[in-house]
Amino acid sequence: MGRIPEETIELVLASTDIVDLVGSYLPLKRAGSNFKANCPFHNEKTPSFMVNPARQSYHCFGCGEGGSAIGFVMAYENLPFPDAVKKLAARAGVMIQEEAYDPEADKRRKKRSRLLDLHNQWARHMHSLLLESPDAQHARDYLKSRGYGKGMAERWVVGWMPNNPNVFLDWAREKGFTGRELCDSGLAALKDQNSARGGIYVRFRDRLMFPIHNDYGDIIAFSGRQLREDPNTGKYINSPETILFKKSKVFFALDKARRSMTKDKFALLCEGQLDVIACHENGITSAIATQGTACTPDHARLLKRYTSDVVICFDADSAGFAAADKAFAILAPEGMHIRMVQMPQGEDPDSLIKKQGAEAFRQLVESAQEYFSVKLAHETSIRDLNSVRERAALANDLASLIVHVGDKMTKEALINQVATRLGIGAEELRGGVVQAEKEAAKSKFFEQRQRNRDEKPEPIKSQPTEINGSVAYLCHLALTSQESQDWLSEQLESLIEPLDSLPGGSILRKILSKSPDASKPAAIQAFISAMAEEDQIALRRILEQETPPDAVRAAEETTAMLVSTHFQNKEAAIRAKLAQPDLSPEHMVALMNEAKDLQDILKNLQQRFIR
Repeated sequence: MGRIPEETIELVLASTDIVDLVGSYLPLKRAGSNFKANCPFHNEKTPSFMVNPARQSYHCFGCGEGGSAIGFVMAYENLPFPDAVKKLAARAGVMIQEEAYDPEADKRRKKRSRLLDLHNQWARHMHSLLLESPDAQHARDYLKSRGYGKGMAERWVVGWMPNNPNVFLDWAREKGFTGRELCDSGLAALKDQNSARGGIYVRFRDRLMFPIHNDYGDIIAFSGRQLREDPNTGKYINSPETILFKKSKVFFALDKARRSMTKDKFALLCEGQLDVIACHENGITSAIATQGTACTPDHARLLKRYTSDVVICFDADSAGFAAADKAFAILAPEGMHIRMVQMPQGEDPDSLIKKQGAEAFRQLVESAQEYFSVKLAHETSIRDLNSVRERAALANDLASLIVHVGDKMTKEALINQVATRLGIGAEELRGGVVQAEKEAAKSKFFEQRQRNRDEKPEPIKSQPTEINGSVAYLCHLALTSQESQDWLSEQLESLIEPLDSLPGGSILRKILSKSPDASKPAAIQAFISAMAEEDQIALRRILEQETPPDAVRAAEETTAMLVSTHFQNKEAAIRAKLAQPDLSPEHMVALMNEAKDLQDILKNLQQRFIR
């Protein structure tokens, strides 16, 4: 396999500030000399995720995740080590040359790169067609009819896909893209899925095209809006899922909204792209939308990285509330605080902003109420609560939503609120919630069992290498104090025998033999990254300790104790042998001489470790 040289890894880490890196993904707050945030890798309400700028590392005291800048990108974006290094290298402007060629990895990398190039180049070309082609006049007219002009189209790279498929196919041929690449991108597909001989067809025809970006800005798919009425196709068509695009893990405009979400402390979840664009164009920049699918657990986990407060802004009709219920059922178990905008009947953000102005819509967003308050108001306005059957049906519906609330106190407050509003006993509603919990647990059990059948088992997470306490402390000193490392290297000959008998001794020997520069956090992180995963986990935990003011003295004392304990154990073992009956005189003399030598070593031990 191709290998990135350790020197290059060190350069990438030296060129990356982990606080800036993590801060581009998460809202960090200073905590003394460190920075903290809610961990993106598990659910928590109290921040236990710490970023240490001095050591250029991160660690979560809740779930145990930790590592360097490379490790963070690997975990956060689910990338393999080489890809994470390359991503950081591109970010820092560091050139990478691998020491060996890996054909398969290179093939995957090139395929992904080619598809990204295809999306980005074609998006730019469609954008120029929208602005300049005479055939796109109706597309420009449509944009104008929605109140948008050239500025909006440029900011969002909006384009036009011609009705004639040959425009795209000829362009792709001229640019050197193959038919296989067009199909892999989702822009085209085989006419006959069982044979390439039947040719390909272009998926989008005569549509206003909105690029879909991943959360760090690459164009990975498109959403096409119908321009002429056609009952045989949907108003919106999204790209199919590809190696670049997984709709359950992508929000429209998250790349633009994520910084505002951390600043405003909420995400505004809308239903469509034009609603999101209308919000952003009018200064409400925390707006996002899913991509033609309901919210998924992946969406919820993605949002949790940026905020724990979601304001739902869906249509005020039955379909809108049904979609909002589904979103609530997914977001609430992740500990999200959910509010809802009370939209006027028949309005969406785009239409409301155009009719009443951005300030009117902003006030609606700012006055968004708790989800259940809005839900109750809506349901009681359309149901006959004088009917026992209607009240019971509504109570059951609401109980099935309350079950998704994880916090017990919040759940109890909701039960009392709903029971009071419906005029039923709280105990009766609580029983309905318990029954809904049983049904949900049963459904979850069967879904998980089916998933287990369909999916490969998760790989077992590596456990840290066992390291003796004294050895671990010496590893810490060697990696955080150059003076300690130099001193320990001078004592290596005396340490070899004790280290060979202790768990983790080989790790300390490796540190002292490789001698990474302890004054450079990047060098230490690069050294650790090259070790076995079990050793990496152990060392990263060790590095969380505080380095003492006099690190060399600490190394001297710990080394003296470690070596002394080793020789004391050896002496005790010899004395045990001397106590055995029937020893020959020769064997007894040899053991006594060995015991005397060990006693001399122990007497002179302190002098052996004077600098």
